[in-house]
Order: sequence, then C-alpha cells, then structure tokens
Amino acid sequence: MARSKTSKAWLQEHVNDHFVHRAKAEGWRSRASFKLLEIDDKDKLLKPGEVVVDLGAAPGGWCQVAVQRVGEGGKVFAIDLLEMQGIAGVDFMQGDFREESVLREFESRLAGRQVGLVLSDMAPNISGVNVSDQARSIYLCELALEFAREHLKPDGAFLVKVFQGSGFNEFLAAMRETFEVVATRKPKSSRDRSPELYLLGRRLKHGGSV
Repeated sequence: MARSKTSKAWLQEHVNDHFVHRAKAEGWRSRASFKLLEIDDKDKLLKPGEVVVDLGAAPGGWCQVAVQRVGEGGKVFAIDLLEMQGIAGVDFMQGDFREESVLREFESRLAGRQVGLVLSDMAPNISGVNVSDQARSIYLCELALEFAREHLKPDGAFLVKVFQGSGFNEFLAAMRETFEVVATRKPKSSRDRSPELYLLGRRLKHGGSV
C-alpha cells in the first residue's frame, strides 16, 4: 500500500530532524530526551537522590535523563505498555497502566516511598479519529494526575504531556485544583505543528501522599 502524503511528510521531517540526529550522536534513545533536559534546566525538577516515576517510559529517553540527574542515591521507577531495554538504576515494569492489577503491582514496587517527581509522556495509539484520540489522551492524563495525587510528597512535582483540544481546559482546571503552582512548557524540541504541550504542577495543595 502506498504511503499517504502525511506519512511521507512525517518521514521526511523525521529524517531531517536536528534533534533526531543529536539524539543519535549523543546516545539518547529518543529526541524526547531534549524536551525533559530543557524543562529540567529551567525548572530544576530532577534533584540528586530523588525518587522519580516515569509513566509511558519506552523507549527510555526520559529515564536516561532522570537516572543521570538523580544520581546513584536516587531511583527511577518506570512503566510502559511496550517493552523497554534495561537502563541501570531504572526499575522498569511492562504493563498497561490503565489496568488496576498492573497499577497495584507497579505501586508495590515503590514500597511506600514518597515520590519527588512524576513524569508522564503517555499518549494513546493514534487511530486517526481526532475526537477519540483526544479523549483517550485526556484519560491517560487524568490517570497520571490521580497517581501523582496519591504518591507525590507535599513539595513534589508532576510533569505531564497534554494535547490541546477537547477536555484540555477541564484537565487544566483539575491541575490547578491539585497544585499550588501550574505552568505550561513548550520545549524547543517539541515540533511547532504539534498540539502537544507540557503542564507542570508543583506543591500539592492538600498535603500529598500518606
């Protein structure tokens, strides 16, 4: 079957992408690493010794950044529906975050640790039906926010990828109900045409995990 004009354009853009080439040259698993690097350089989220959770971790670009910056005293817990090659210092679990049994097993790995930073770069498999794709994306954001509410320490932070569209304003309101400070971030490595942006919540309003 012949490729569509859209897929050809994406492939051409990917081949010529500056950040794709940089990722290969510098040993990052994906161009997404540069998004977290830029945000962390600005907001200082990844502190030495910190416990970090990475939701939707594969192929591991964000885990690479996180484990490097929290150092040997820190710990990164990661989960994805897809398989991910191991990274030293990362406790990875393959499973569907939406399933209760998988979530409980993942939570058990935390062993009661309070989390300093929850990262979510989760996105649904794209069907091409915008209304459906957006609804599934917001649902993943809501699940990640619920996880952050339950496991973050009071002064912790939550960084989540959100696609602008239906449900975005409601999710932003939920973020503002949860955190004292909510900011938006659009890293340079996020493609201009992409409706994605990142919401950063800091300091839980109601005390955090117990």
